[in-house]
Order: sequence, then structure tokens, then C-alpha cells
Amino acid sequence: MNKLAITVVVCLTLFCSVTVMAADAVTKSVDAVYKERAQLSGKRVTITGKVVKVNNNVMKRNFLHIQDGTGDSNTGTNDVTVTSNQTANVGDKVTMTGTVVLDTDFGFGYKYPLLVEKSSIAVSK
Repeated sequence: MNKLAITVVVCLTLFCSVTVMAADAVTKSVDAVYKERAQLSGKRVTITGKVVKVNNNVMKRNFLHIQDGTGDSNTGTNDVTVTSNQTANVGDKVTMTGTVVLDTDFGFGYKYPLLVEKSSIAVSK
């Protein structure tokens, strides 16, 4: 094969892999992720909401808090914490896709009953 053909094959393989990864995610509200957390553990979810807090470059990742108007502020089920190599600004509307992880303890008081990790983030304009 020539270099062009190899490049095309590699690009198509990568494109198809990314498409399949995004396709295997289920779209959920913040509240639904909390309610269905046991079933969603280890699975990929997509959530659309507003960024309400950002902590960048903590433990080699960015932590974003997303709210979509669902859930209960009294129990904390209205806000999901997302980790990503990407970031956004407070107030941005985002669609993110990542893996649900339960009972993560980073130490030093950073304990999360629910995280959506290794997320891709798309900011809406």
C-alpha cells in the first residue's frame, strides 16, 4: 500500500472508533444518572447542561460541575461532577460524554460518590 492509502485507512479506522464510542453512550439527565447510578456504573453517558463550577489542572485533569435543572439541590442530585482533559467556562452550555464511576476517593478529602470521568466536552454556541 502507498502512504496515501495507509493514511486513509488509519483515518477511517479512527473515525469509526470515535463514532462507535459516542454511539454507545446513553443520554441521561443529571437526576437520572443519580437515580440509575448502579446500573450506569462503568457505562458511558451523555449529559447536556450548564457549567456551574470549574477547577482546572487538579490531579492532571479538569473538574467541571454540570447542572441541567433536574435533581434535588437538598440532596445534591442536581449537580454532577465531570472530569476531562478538556474544559469550559462557568455559564457555558455543554454536552459531555464520559464514563460513570462510583465511590471514588482521591484522598485529602476528595471523595465522590458519583463522577463522570474521562469526558469529552462540546460547548454549544
